[in-house]
Amino acid sequence: MNSRDVVLITGASKGLGRATARLLARRGHPLIINARRDSELAEAERELAPLTTVVSIAGDVSEIAEEIAGAALQRFGRVDVLFNNASELGPSPMPPLQAHPWESLLRIYRVNVVAPLHLAQLLLPGMKKRRRGVIVNITSDAGVNAYPGWGGYGSSKAALEHASRILAAELEGTGVRVLVVDPGDMNTEMHRLASPGADLSELASPDDVAPAIVELLDDVRPFARVEAQKLEAVR
Repeated sequence: MNSRDVVLITGASKGLGRATARLLARRGHPLIINARRDSELAEAERELAPLTTVVSIAGDVSEIAEEIAGAALQRFGRVDVLFNNASELGPSPMPPLQAHPWESLLRIYRVNVVAPLHLAQLLLPGMKKRRRGVIVNITSDAGVNAYPGWGGYGSSKAALEHASRILAAELEGTGVRVLVVDPGDMNTEMHRLASPGADLSELASPDDVAPAIVELLDDVRPFARVEAQKLEAVR
């Protein structure tokens, strides 16, 4: 990975997305950043713009994937790294799966599974033509372990992980790599919503985790699933 590589980050207004964007901006990478809330995304853009070229597109990634990809390609002509970080948790506190409203489940799957794949579909032709590119899908241990109450979010991350494996198998030999990264428990707004009232002060901050994730972008394997423990080793 070099400083000219263009990076598209969803969920970039706060948490891990913003921490990663901040680190990449300091390294000079041109950025396309997306988040749902205009005000929070504008704040992130103001922080990052003095460091690098930034294009921000506000909106729900499950609804405006074409707009995001189109703006990126129009401005830079390519995207070298797609960082699918945006996630939907669902209701807080989280209901048991047997009582989870289907409308909420549909939204969780649209944001956590369909949107990342849709963005990949839009950007893969250019990556394959250049025979280089990285797709990073952020997952969770809830996609592997059966935690009561985490059915909507956890099953969506499990679907994203398996879709990532299939995508990597289909892309073998193209020069495009797929990384699935479980960043572990962090002190973030999403975690606070998932665990109302819990003390998260001892957990890692997104700024602690972001450097290890950026280091993984140079991983040469066509597919890799990296768990929190391995990120600790990188850090």
